[in-house]
Amino acid sequence: MKTISGFAPYSHLAARLADFMAIVGGGLLGYWFRFGSLQMMVERYQWMILSAALLGMIVFSYVGIYRSWRGSVRIRLLVRILRAFSVLGAIIFAYLYFSKTGDRFSRQWLAYWLILSLVLCVSVRAAAYPLLNRIRLSGHNRKTIALIGDTTSCQTVLDRLRKDKSTGFDVVSLRLMDASNCDSIGLDDCRAFDPELDSTVHTDEVWICLPFSRGSVVESILGSLAHYTGNVRYMPDMQGLRLLNHDISSVAGLYLFDMSCSPMSGTAKFIKAAEDKVFAGLALFFLSPIMIIIAASIKLTSRGPVFYRQERMSWNGESFQMLKFRSMAVDSEAEGVRWGGANGKRVTAVGRFLRRSSLDELPQLINVIKGDMSLVGPRPERTMFVEKFKHEIPGYMQKHMVLAGITGWAQVHGWRGDTDLKARIEHDLWYIDNWSLWLDIKILILTVWRGFYHPHAR
Repeated sequence: MKTISGFAPYSHLAARLADFMAIVGGGLLGYWFRFGSLQMMVERYQWMILSAALLGMIVFSYVGIYRSWRGSVRIRLLVRILRAFSVLGAIIFAYLYFSKTGDRFSRQWLAYWLILSLVLCVSVRAAAYPLLNRIRLSGHNRKTIALIGDTTSCQTVLDRLRKDKSTGFDVVSLRLMDASNCDSIGLDDCRAFDPELDSTVHTDEVWICLPFSRGSVVESILGSLAHYTGNVRYMPDMQGLRLLNHDISSVAGLYLFDMSCSPMSGTAKFIKAAEDKVFAGLALFFLSPIMIIIAASIKLTSRGPVFYRQERMSWNGESFQMLKFRSMAVDSEAEGVRWGGANGKRVTAVGRFLRRSSLDELPQLINVIKGDMSLVGPRPERTMFVEKFKHEIPGYMQKHMVLAGITGWAQVHGWRGDTDLKARIEHDLWYIDNWSLWLDIKILILTVWRGFYHPHAR
């Protein structure tokens, strides 16, 4: 395999140039859309476009867009691009506001400019990455790797890289803590790791593949690689561990490996709260006539209150009173509360329709406005059942790392009511690990598109 070690600087330079041209091109296209012609373009617009394009290079570098994305999940790159344009847009609007020059620029043009620039940046990468993959598959722009570790961990890495050649990494050397398994791995350069003999490795990178429990061994390997000038990476064997939003954090100069963390922090927390308040407020406004009719129907057809309150568990294990339209007779739980068994509960005539249509959940919009719940998230469970399920279902408590929701990823896939609880938890944890504003919007659209009515709703 050929290795072109000097390719990366050129690709990064090309990416910067492409982004610069995308911002400039977006500004020119936006001007043409807004004013119909680029002839006699006003000079202040030209200076604004050029200044923002130069500023964009700084912002893009700051948010980490120009780091290597070889073999990485590209959705994270898209999120960083969106973040970069949000920052760039905020700086532009702040400048216009504080310099009191906002009335000298068309707001419509500004909107066109930012949207078109974003589309161009994403489009260039959408076209470039498949091309880079084909280049790597043809044997160019590849990196050689030496793996050091135990047989199980190294075999996992080797199998993954062999399966996905487009990552551009080739394992050419293997140093095992126990070389007796070399014959089963199928690599020519495989032997026991010797700190003296392997102090100098002739590969582009070295990956140390060992579990966390062998930290002292990792330390000794790093010591033996003190004179190695390539990239050294530690890939801990975490097969079987449930990781959520894992990443590396730095606090007071200390490095922390985020094993299981909530996605709701910083900007994400603000976006989620804004999403909930805006959409829940609009929903309450438009659905209030229906809610009034439902409340009147409950009151006229059965004795008891309109609302039913249940203690449920949400973010960080905190309990709250979740609201529903009452669908059961007032004394239906006189003999105690039990999980499931919806068909055996005493439901009123109106309540049966409300449950089947999920309209009994509408008062939870009030919980969303209060901050007890979110529009989208794992469905909350009663605290008494949480105490039971957390000992029976692996990862059950991790679903409480975000606010509970009215609807969620599990619900739009049919896992609701008296369905398999383990499958619901798997969907909830997938949602937490992959949360984004766009995923929330997708779930809300699927909830409306597929309808509230569901055979498992009770």
